[in-house]
Amino acid sequence: MGKGFLFFRRKKITIASIVLIIAVSYFLLFYQQYIAEQNIRDRIFLDYRNNQIETTKALSEHVSSDLRLVSSILQGLSDSIYLQQGELYGDRVGNLIEKRFNQINNISKIDGLFIADENNIIVYNKVSEGQRSFVNIDISLREYVNETRNTLSPTFSNGFEGIDGIHKIALTFPIINMDSKRYQGMVGVEIPSVDFFGRYGNVYNVNSTFLVTYDRNSDYVSTPRTNFLGQNLFGDQVQTFFHFNEIQNKYYQSVFDGQLVGGYAIYDFGTGERLNTGYPVSIDAEPRYFVFIITPTASVYQDINETLSNERTKFFLLIASITAAILILISFLVKLNSLLNELVDKRTKELERSNQSLKIANEHLNVHDRMQKEFINTAAHELRTPIQLILGAIEAFKDSVKNDKQKELSNIIIRNAERLKKLAEDILDVTRIESNSLDLKKESFDLYSLIEDIVKEHSNLSDGNQKIKFEFNISPNNSPLTIIGDENRIGQVITNLVNNSIKFISKENGDGNDNHNGRISISVEKTKSLNTDDTIIEEVLIGIKDNGKGIDLEIFPRLFTKFATKSFRGTGLGLFIAKNIVEAHGGRIWGQNNNDGKGATFYFTLPLTK
Repeated sequence: MGKGFLFFRRKKITIASIVLIIAVSYFLLFYQQYIAEQNIRDRIFLDYRNNQIETTKALSEHVSSDLRLVSSILQGLSDSIYLQQGELYGDRVGNLIEKRFNQINNISKIDGLFIADENNIIVYNKVSEGQRSFVNIDISLREYVNETRNTLSPTFSNGFEGIDGIHKIALTFPIINMDSKRYQGMVGVEIPSVDFFGRYGNVYNVNSTFLVTYDRNSDYVSTPRTNFLGQNLFGDQVQTFFHFNEIQNKYYQSVFDGQLVGGYAIYDFGTGERLNTGYPVSIDAEPRYFVFIITPTASVYQDINETLSNERTKFFLLIASITAAILILISFLVKLNSLLNELVDKRTKELERSNQSLKIANEHLNVHDRMQKEFINTAAHELRTPIQLILGAIEAFKDSVKNDKQKELSNIIIRNAERLKKLAEDILDVTRIESNSLDLKKESFDLYSLIEDIVKEHSNLSDGNQKIKFEFNISPNNSPLTIIGDENRIGQVITNLVNNSIKFISKENGDGNDNHNGRISISVEKTKSLNTDDTIIEEVLIGIKDNGKGIDLEIFPRLFTKFATKSFRGTGLGLFIAKNIVEAHGGRIWGQNNNDGKGATFYFTLPLTK
């Protein structure tokens, strides 16, 4: 009986020990789970905080970009020929204002676009539907008006309350005559601030993540708490609401002062803990406004807790079944490991075969590309000889015939043979450029004489019924402009640009006169520019301007690449060749449409050597 009691007691102790071990194991497991959840909670919140900081920065850059875009449109108005001449109102100005008004409205809804004269009187005011016009109103009392006039620079105003009771911001640009430097007035827009910043985030509901904006005076520009609009953040009314929260005030002040950029603050002023991240909206390195994204941390933790709760449930189910499933799992993992090894081996062999196939295909492509270039080069060389013979023969034939019809046909053959010859030469030039074998025969020559010869050669050309007028005048006292370079190649560049202008000169001018003559102006001037090592170099700048159709916006980004053309008369190789010739001489080349909307101008530079 004593042995049975001892056995029973030993069994109870064993069972109790096993239970205790299991209980301790589960306790340690749950405790580890609790620690892991806390770490996950902190890590998720940290990720959310960092993401909100980056979002705030991106938002401020987006706002800054839109404001700069509006300012650039205002600058375009200020620099327009009508306003520069002092024409601040009228039909022509009205048409210009209408276009710019629609452009700005596509960026943000505005109340109105106005022009004020030098006496701060609004002389033209384009307003949105339902808005009141303020023509002939004196706006001298507006802070941004005096700021624009005093600084003679673009102004991004502090917030203010309009006559209609809506809080707004204003953007202005001074009208300064480029010749006399005299202040003539300003152009500007007034934008409802809440609607404007509402495009970038929630400015209506404080119970979720929302956006608050301040101006340079720390006054509210946009906020879901509309009673604070126009109020100063550090004023008694606002501070009383926030219970003079020291953490909040210190954070705001550090952002306003520029001491903390990309930081954050967490505080509670009585309505729940908040995560606040702020960033300045800077334009030309100057903070104009300050945006803050504020999130109730309860909403963040609520999402985290829901996620953790789901994971905790899964964890408990896993613990309940882990003992029974452990052997099955081990067996499954062994089998899976074997299958995975087989799959990896199979995929590795497939990838090796694919890589080998790709390598062979790449070699075939390289061979094909090399053969194609060799064929094009050979074809171009072979074309030049018979083309020259054809030209010589047809010239001789033309001189021997007296029939006008035969002479006309001869001229057609000559023109097309010349075009074919030019195409063959262009193809050879492209081949030389791509193979880095473009050879320059540099020597001293007079640039003025070269341009005059080209002008004389083209001055009698015509396009249909349209005569081409060239403008290139040099006074008799001008000394030769001697540069060092390949005279034939530089002549090729100028000829290519002149031919380009002739090809695209418009056949009808703006007033509908069908006899309008095309015009090509060639300018040459000496300039100075900074080299890459900050040394000053002397250059000659050649400009070729025409009154043709201008450069098509669709091909602008690839203007100097091969085959960039929308003309049925060209191959798109001329500008590519010209660019490489100019750059081989150490120069630069670019093109732009003329400001008056008629034609285009191409410029290129060549270094001057003493």
